[in-house]
Amino acid sequence: MIGVTVLGATGSIGVSTLDVLARHPDRFRAVALTANTDAERLAEQCRRHRPQYAVMVDPEAAQRLGELLADMPERPEILTGVEGLEQVSALPEVGYVMAAIVGAAGLRPTLAAAHAGKRVLLANKESLVVAGALLMQAVADSGAELLPIDSEHNAIFQCLPPNFSDGLDRVGVRRILLTASGGPFRDWPLERLTSVTPEQACAHPTWDMGRKISVDSATMMNKGLEVIEACWLFGTDTDHVQVVVHPQSVIHSLVQYDDGSVLAQLGNPDMRTPIAHAMGWPERIDSGVTPLDLFAVARLDFQEPDFARFPCLRLAFESARAGGTAPAVLNAANEIAVAAFLDRRIDFPGIAAVVEGTLEALPRESVEGQGLEFLLDVDRRARAQAEHLVQARAG
Repeated sequence: MIGVTVLGATGSIGVSTLDVLARHPDRFRAVALTANTDAERLAEQCRRHRPQYAVMVDPEAAQRLGELLADMPERPEILTGVEGLEQVSALPEVGYVMAAIVGAAGLRPTLAAAHAGKRVLLANKESLVVAGALLMQAVADSGAELLPIDSEHNAIFQCLPPNFSDGLDRVGVRRILLTASGGPFRDWPLERLTSVTPEQACAHPTWDMGRKISVDSATMMNKGLEVIEACWLFGTDTDHVQVVVHPQSVIHSLVQYDDGSVLAQLGNPDMRTPIAHAMGWPERIDSGVTPLDLFAVARLDFQEPDFARFPCLRLAFESARAGGTAPAVLNAANEIAVAAFLDRRIDFPGIAAVVEGTLEALPRESVEGQGLEFLLDVDRRARAQAEHLVQARAG
């Protein structure tokens, strides 16, 4: 019986993780569930999955959770704050940690899980974007396992040879092909993008995701962050990663080999597939996902991404090549800009403008030899600069 901590249990990845977990009660048990502010949903999950610990980042929400669970027999111990997240990520009775907290907020508990030698099921791409060197070093030092949950990176992991860590060139890999749906605006005239509403941006054509990630998909910043993540996960650089727009979202990513072969992983767009793969690896376990019907799919289309339409993707490639603090600044500015767009403070093209302005305003610094506090300070400075640019545009 493997103990599991689910960081971000009330989000879309967390809900899917608990669905897979519940399908294998003889194999997994929920030890800890965490959320930010949604006490009502976490209370429901606690009653169903009966974890030993429940963490609410927000103290008021933690108090509310205690009230909601007051009549529950053997109710979980309720912890609060980032410290609570870190504690349940390193519990001795936990083997697997699903890192599904959106944004830089998931950085500390993900690092805690890596330092504790857990199998880290990484759905929080920002951990690698902001602190890739620190996270990969923690994994190497502790002997932790880092398995990707993003459907694209999980697909790549499945298509690579087992010894890919020896170096992609040495194992005959020419490049990684990251697929992208292109989001809901891939065919819109560029002049219409200024009229995009948050509701339209969150209406993803194929995936059911949270609001922030849906907007990132619409701008293709999500794919840009995944490019940076892929470089860390698979020990490569942006010259060996290509983004391919694939509207059907059936091919989740591909790997091209020196002999001309291209291996692809296909499946219905359902996050339970990569979750079940990472939880069962190296075995295969039931995910509850409907089998892929190729006759229903009928066709597969591919397009080259347009950087004029998707400037956030261009900025991500540029930040990856620049290195240093650039990816952390990119991520922090994007989080502020997306939140401002969702609050209707800036328009859709303003997201890329705020990110680019923040990158131009803050000098790129080296991260060599720097620790977590340095990176968190970079994150804070980038957020402050991005908020300044948001206010300037909104005013």
